[in-house]
Amino acid sequence: MTDRQPIAFGLLGRTLGHSWSPRIHAQLGSTPYELVELEADEVTPFIREGSWRGLNVTIPYKRVAAEAADTRSPRVEALGVANTLVHDADGHVLADNTDVLGFAAMVEGFARRELQASAQEAFGNRKALVLGTGGAAQAVAYALREMVGCKVAFVSRAGDSTYENLTQLHADAALVVNTTPVGMYPNCPASPLADGTLERLPQLRAVLDVVYNPLRTGICQQAERLGIPFESGLAMLVWQAIRASELFQGVQLDDAIFDRVMADLTAQCTNVALIGMPGAGKTTTGRCLAHLTGRPFVDLDSAFEMRFGISPAECIRTRGEDEFRTMESEVVAYYGAQSGLVIACGGGVVTRERNYAALHQNASIVMLDRALDQLALKGRPISVLRGIEVLAQERMPTYHAWADHVVSCTGSPDGDARTVRELLGI
Repeated sequence: MTDRQPIAFGLLGRTLGHSWSPRIHAQLGSTPYELVELEADEVTPFIREGSWRGLNVTIPYKRVAAEAADTRSPRVEALGVANTLVHDADGHVLADNTDVLGFAAMVEGFARRELQASAQEAFGNRKALVLGTGGAAQAVAYALREMVGCKVAFVSRAGDSTYENLTQLHADAALVVNTTPVGMYPNCPASPLADGTLERLPQLRAVLDVVYNPLRTGICQQAERLGIPFESGLAMLVWQAIRASELFQGVQLDDAIFDRVMADLTAQCTNVALIGMPGAGKTTTGRCLAHLTGRPFVDLDSAFEMRFGISPAECIRTRGEDEFRTMESEVVAYYGAQSGLVIACGGGVVTRERNYAALHQNASIVMLDRALDQLALKGRPISVLRGIEVLAQERMPTYHAWADHVVSCTGSPDGDARTVRELLGI
């Protein structure tokens, strides 16, 4: 194992795939930052004998990381798992758990921003429900107990406190935190809680999720519909990286760097979804916007034809609109779960409510508003069959309800694209 090339900093795991950690640490100064994929029997030798300065550790090796260290922080001693390792000047391995620190910072920032109070003021001495019982749940519970002063109750599929009796046992909960992988990409949007659960928690003040992909998880969207303050786990990811980088470099970073990293990641990951009447110019504007921003472009009508081998118009003609809409929702769900795209939606995407959750989880939804007498009809069978005025009467309220922004068309796709880019700051 000692014959591996020396590294400065990195992320240690078994199957890492795409990770946002190198991009984050590049902005924090802990570079070069590499992904280190190892099998189980390689982990301890690499930690003990490998040449590295600082490591983040992800599942399934957090417990091994704690056991392999020479010195463990009180957090690691209490939890038995570590996600951050540092070689000190004498070559000793120090283990810490910056998941705890990251979640604590997330809760503090959230409480001050959304509730105009400190985390202790907002949640101290109140009940917090932690969904799940795994390693992430233990780190979250530690932070809530030791740093916020919450009364923590775990909810799981089995045991005394379950999802079925949650509202009976915990109607006094002030905070719900999801630490399960339910709702994580690519199985999104989904929630560990059935619809109607949050409504039966009358003292609930906030919902948090440690899942950060998608940006708005299923449980967060449930909270949003009820007007309950919420946040998914991107802030925790960034804060834990900041605290890890401080340990790696032996410095204290300015907390203002959090806003810069968050802005960068959010801009990188957020889709732009264009909606509006058939013929409003979503496809041509989307292509121009993708060119201006360097993002991949997806036209959902073209994606539909690639997936099913039949055009939307032909599908509607031969199979009926209802079957087409069901098939279209599969395409919306797939691309809505991706990140960093420009997506041109079909005009009727708003006729299925579930499409909103699929788009909203990762997108800024922009409505292109074009005068009805300027809409193109060619190749749009529903517009021809039912008439533009009738479609507008049916769909306009939903376009406006779904849209985060409404853009009045300028008369050219390039002009519309530039307006959208300026509006979103991308």
